[in-house]
Amino acid sequence: MLLTITTTRRPADDLGYLLHKHPGRFQSYALAFGTARVFYPEAGEDRCSACLLLDVDPVGLVRGKAGGEGLLDRYVNDRPYAASSLMSVAIAQVFGSAMQGRSNDRPELAATPLPLSARLDVLPVRGGERFLRAVFEPLGYSVAAERRPLDEQFPEWGESPYFAVEIAAETTLSQLLTHLYVLIPVFDDAKHYFVGDAEMEKLLAKGAGWLAGHPEKDEITRRYLKHRHGLYREALARLAPGEPADVDEADEPSARVEDSLEKPLSLNDQRLGAVLAALRASGARRVLDLGCGEGRLLRLLLKDPQFEEVVGVDVSIRTLEAARDRLHLDRLPERQAARIRLMQGSLTYRDRRLEGYDAAAVVEVVEHLDPPRLAAFERALFASARPATVVLTTPNREYNVTWENVGPDRLRHPDHRFEWTRAEFRAWAEAAAARHGYAVRFVPVGPDDPTLGPPTQMGVFTRGR
Repeated sequence: MLLTITTTRRPADDLGYLLHKHPGRFQSYALAFGTARVFYPEAGEDRCSACLLLDVDPVGLVRGKAGGEGLLDRYVNDRPYAASSLMSVAIAQVFGSAMQGRSNDRPELAATPLPLSARLDVLPVRGGERFLRAVFEPLGYSVAAERRPLDEQFPEWGESPYFAVEIAAETTLSQLLTHLYVLIPVFDDAKHYFVGDAEMEKLLAKGAGWLAGHPEKDEITRRYLKHRHGLYREALARLAPGEPADVDEADEPSARVEDSLEKPLSLNDQRLGAVLAALRASGARRVLDLGCGEGRLLRLLLKDPQFEEVVGVDVSIRTLEAARDRLHLDRLPERQAARIRLMQGSLTYRDRRLEGYDAAAVVEVVEHLDPPRLAAFERALFASARPATVVLTTPNREYNVTWENVGPDRLRHPDHRFEWTRAEFRAWAEAAAARHGYAVRFVPVGPDDPTLGPPTQMGVFTRGR
């Protein structure tokens, strides 16, 4: 992974004094998880660039069990290649004096705002370009982002969550490095080390002067502290005394922004109730919850004796581990525990484990897929898994104008790739049903506005005999 910092303030090669790294030398630093190298591809009067190249040892990550929380994460992950908390550690260790604003040779320059830019190749951004801009632009940065495809040889696979990102502003080098140090793991939404009270204190120290007033401070704080609710609440209380933290112990990372909008309507309860009613009416005994998140629907399904087998599927191992903990699967009575399974899997690939079920619920999931992946999702669900009933919910974009913070041209959640109008959802659902031998009916969920329709639209697909 590579970080490039550039300035054009003359004499530009004074950047070496600020970073405490000589432009004429190639320097290496041994870290616990690999090697950091600093070099200058250009160092002149008019322009100077310094590169921090982090070469991560993947075997060292496995040996140190630092590659992720799940067993699979330790062996199959993007940590050696994408900017993450590993890069934050490298910034702190290699550019520590610069981040603290210290320069013995140019003390006045260390406190002076300079024209600076920073480029990261490659940065995982969970939430897409909208979240990237929502975080950097309030800090005064201009943002250029180029999204990377999953595989250039297979464009039909769609785009990845990885971006080449360049930010630029007139700021001090200390401020730039501090922002990168805090925000890189926030965009990645993961850390390779334990997060406790010390990490909260670090966030409060590094966020001094800018985080409390940031419009995305809640999400930045939550992600930086790895969604640990107690730490998150305390950090927000100290950042903004007297301002209540809107925290629901049962909320899911993918639903938090939507929940803040929908809470006055209790829309999530109405949505889950509508899905549960449709599943009950189908007569299903064996049910899949595809994109189960942290298990809200699973909890309801387990309480209903009609459902003899309940399977939760999600692409994220961390999310499945959270679902396991929230459902207290290790403490369920034996007969209850035998009714439920959690499985890691993608909704865009054929998976024989998902075949033969009576029904599948897909609740607020499809809008998180990149549009080029919709065809693969459709095939995996309706052609391969082929449950007798599919209950699918998704936001109605037309309804967004009723919320103060979301207009007609904005989406409810930064990770949504799109949101359908009622006509768009109907067109997609009817075409998919016709292609695969299903009938579909549409059910409004939430208050049904005569002009805008309901906030949530639900399609119930029934397979022909």
